[in-house]
Amino acid sequence: MLNTSPFSVLVHEQAKRYGSRTAMSYRDNEKNVWIPVSWDKFSETVRKVSAAMLALKVGVQENLAVFSQNMPECLYVDFGAYGIRAVTIPFYATSSESQVVYMVNDAEIRYVFVGEQYQYDTAFRSMPHCPTLQKLIIFDPSVVRNPQDTVSVYFDEFLQEGAGKENDEELDRRASELEMDDLANILYTSGTTGVSKGVMLSHRMYHDAIIANDAVLQLSDKDVILNFLPFTHVFERAWSYLCLSEGARLAINQRPADILQSLQEVHPTCMCAVPRFWEKVYAGVQEKIRQSNPVQRKLLNEALQVGKAYNVQYKMRGLIPPVSLRLRYAFFEKTVIALLKRTLGFENANFFPTAGAAIPPVVEEFVHSAGINMKAGYGLTESTATVSCDRDDQPKTIGSVGRLIGGLELKFGEDNEVLLRGTAITKGYYRKDEATRASIDEDGWFHTGDAGYLKNGELFLTDRIKDLFKTSNGKYIAPQMIESKLVVDRFIDQIVVIADQRKFVSALIIPEYNLLKEFAECHGIPACDRAELCNHPDIKRMLLFRINTLQQEFAHYEQVKRITLLPEPFSMEKGELTNTLKVKRNVVNRNYAAEIEAMYEEDTPPVVPCPPAPPAPC
Repeated sequence: MLNTSPFSVLVHEQAKRYGSRTAMSYRDNEKNVWIPVSWDKFSETVRKVSAAMLALKVGVQENLAVFSQNMPECLYVDFGAYGIRAVTIPFYATSSESQVVYMVNDAEIRYVFVGEQYQYDTAFRSMPHCPTLQKLIIFDPSVVRNPQDTVSVYFDEFLQEGAGKENDEELDRRASELEMDDLANILYTSGTTGVSKGVMLSHRMYHDAIIANDAVLQLSDKDVILNFLPFTHVFERAWSYLCLSEGARLAINQRPADILQSLQEVHPTCMCAVPRFWEKVYAGVQEKIRQSNPVQRKLLNEALQVGKAYNVQYKMRGLIPPVSLRLRYAFFEKTVIALLKRTLGFENANFFPTAGAAIPPVVEEFVHSAGINMKAGYGLTESTATVSCDRDDQPKTIGSVGRLIGGLELKFGEDNEVLLRGTAITKGYYRKDEATRASIDEDGWFHTGDAGYLKNGELFLTDRIKDLFKTSNGKYIAPQMIESKLVVDRFIDQIVVIADQRKFVSALIIPEYNLLKEFAECHGIPACDRAELCNHPDIKRMLLFRINTLQQEFAHYEQVKRITLLPEPFSMEKGELTNTLKVKRNVVNRNYAAEIEAMYEEDTPPVVPCPPAPPAPC
C-alpha cells in the first residue's frame, strides 16, 4: 500500500509498518555477498543523520551536496536532510572538478558528502576555489585522505556529531514543520546545450508525481527493485522514492559495470533503465542467435516471432489472440522464452520502465516479443520524471511514449512543441530568472523543447526542436530519429549524425571494435590497429551497405551518405559526453572538425548509390 507521508517522516513511518523486513540491500564487493538493511536500521540511521546535521547547525532549506555513486548512504543523507527541512543536491559520481566548483559556488554549499576516492580527491581539489565549502564527509572508510586535509571526516565520525541527540525535540519540530512547497532537491541539468541549470524540485512535486504514478503502475511491497541508473538522475531518484513509498525492496547496484552480475544475483521484478541498456541486451541476444547452431537458431527465432505475434500484434493492442497462437506462445513461454529470461536475469519480471531517449522500434519490439513488459515513457527533470507512460489497461503502440499521467495538462505550441502544466512541474531554475522565463511562460506552461503529437490518447515524440538540423538545401533533419534507427546495427556502438547547414547527411561512428576485428580476420583484411581497421575501405563498404539497408524507409535527403569510423570512443574526459552519457554535439563537432570537413570535400568518393553487398560476416 502506498504511504503518502511527507519525506521528513516517510522512512520512520515505513519502519513502524515493516520493522525488521529488508528495505534495501547492497553488495559487499570484498565478500561478494548482498548485505540487507532493515526498515528499522534505515530509520535509525536516518534519524542519526538528521541529528548530526543539526549538530553542524544545518539550517532550514540549506543546500547540501551528495557527490557519490549509488550507495545506501545517499538515501540516508537524503531522508536525514528532509527530516530537518534541508535540501540535497546530488552530483554525478563522474563530475569533473570544474563542474563541482560551479555547482558548489552556485548553490553556496557548506557540506559535501563524497563517496569513494575519485569523488573525495575531486572535491578536495575544489575546496580552494569554493569560498563557502567547509567540510567533506566521506562515505567509504577506505578512502585515503590528503595529508593536508584537516577538515574532512568519515561518515561514522559525522554520525557521532549527533550521538545521543536522536530524540531531540528539535528533530521532531523540524520534521513536523516541513512545508510541501519546501525545496527537496536541486538537480543540475547535464548541460548538453549550454551552462548547467539547477532544476528546483519541491516536496509537493514529488508527492503529486508519486500519487500519479502509483495510479498507473502495478507496484507493491512484494516487488524487488534493482537500482541501475544513478540516484542523481531524476528518473532513478523519483522512481526509487515511489518504490520506498510502496514498501518495495531496493537492491542498490553500486557500480554500473556490475549490472549484468547484479541482475543474475538479484532477479529483480522491476528496474528502470534508459534505451541504451536495452539496445545492449538486444545486441547481445542477436549475437547469441548468430553464434548458435542451426537448430538453436531456428528455435530462438521462431520463439521471438511467436512472441511478437502474441504480445505485439495482439496483447499490446488489447486484442485476444486466437487459440492456436495462445497454445504456441504457452509452449515457447515455458521453454525458450523462459530460458532467455533466466539467462538475462528477468525470470521474475513484473515491468521495466524505460525512458530518457528514443527507443529504437526494433529494440522495443524485441523486448515485448521476449515477454518482458517494458513500459515506455517520457519525462524530464523539470517534470519530476514521468510525463507519460504505457498502461497495461490500455492499448500500447510501438514508438509511442505512453499516455499522460494524472495531474498534468498538455498542449502543443508552435512547431508542435509539447507544453506542460501541473503541480509536478518545476517553478524554475535556481537563481536563474532569465532561464526560467525562457522556459515557463506567463500562463505557467513549461516549454519542453520536444515536438510531438497525440494519437488515440498516446503521445508520440517526433524530434527535439532545438536539435533539428537544416541542410543547405533547406530540408529539416531530425538526427535522433536517424541515430535511433541505425544504432541497432551490431557493428555500431554509437553514432552522431552531421547535417546542419550541410549539403547532405553524414555520420561519425564509434564501431564495435571487437566485431570489426573479427570481420577483418574472417575476410583477410590486414589491420595492425584500430585506426587502420576504421579506415580500411572494405570495412567502410561493409558498414555503409548495412546502413543503407536500415535507412531505406527514410527520405533521400535524410539518408546518411558518408561515414567516418572513429578509432577511439567518445568520452567525458574530452567533454564529448555528459554525466548521463548523452553526446554533446557541439563538442563532438569541434573535436572532429577535420574529419567532418573531409566528408564534405568535393573529391571525396561518393557512396551512393548503394555499393554492392560485401561477403557476409563469418
